[in-house]
Amino acid sequence: MKTIIVRSIDRVDARAVESLAAYGVATIHEALGRTGLMHPYMRPLFPTARVAGTAVTVLSHAGDNLMVHAALGVCRPGDVLVVALKSESTDGMFGELLAVSCVAQGVRGLVIDAGVRDSDAITTMGFPVWSKAICAQGTVKATPGSVNVPILCAGALVEPGDAVVGDRDGVVIVPRHAAVEVGRLAGARETREEATRARLRAGELGLDFYGLRAKLKELGVEWVG
Repeated sequence: MKTIIVRSIDRVDARAVESLAAYGVATIHEALGRTGLMHPYMRPLFPTARVAGTAVTVLSHAGDNLMVHAALGVCRPGDVLVVALKSESTDGMFGELLAVSCVAQGVRGLVIDAGVRDSDAITTMGFPVWSKAICAQGTVKATPGSVNVPILCAGALVEPGDAVVGDRDGVVIVPRHAAVEVGRLAGARETREEATRARLRAGELGLDFYGLRAKLKELGVEWVG
């Protein structure tokens, strides 16, 4: 398989990214038709971590972070590194020094389907990271991979230039061409949910205003006692 580093990609519009940043991953996932969500094992290093940015994708070998270093050579401010591996691994492929380099290049965060190390130092920096594991196992820099190619990361297809949004609920990928519309739909969903909160606070039951009593009857559920 040919290994390449694509320098120039079409990135999602910055205004669309900032619009998406106003909403949580759960809301965006729903607005996207319940697609684009990474597997739930992808967890933030610290619970207040949030990120919204543009995907620079990395396809790397397990236990080898050469291509993560290479990707920093094509990143722009506002990007998020999204790293997939060719085989399963929990090795600590990203640590404090790489985090320092990311911050210097304006990279907003990291999503990696592997392990990270130096988690306390990265947390102290406040650099947002989502990973499969925390592991002190070190890595080498020896095997070629690719940068800015389509990847499958933790179950989600990621194209270079897509929008990446992460928070305590996980990570969702919004296709570049859909970002503006998904931002609009997320806003509309937030408005509807605020109205629903008001009704719930007033004591109404979702059982009633969602029409769920009729659904239960349709499904043959009986109230007894």
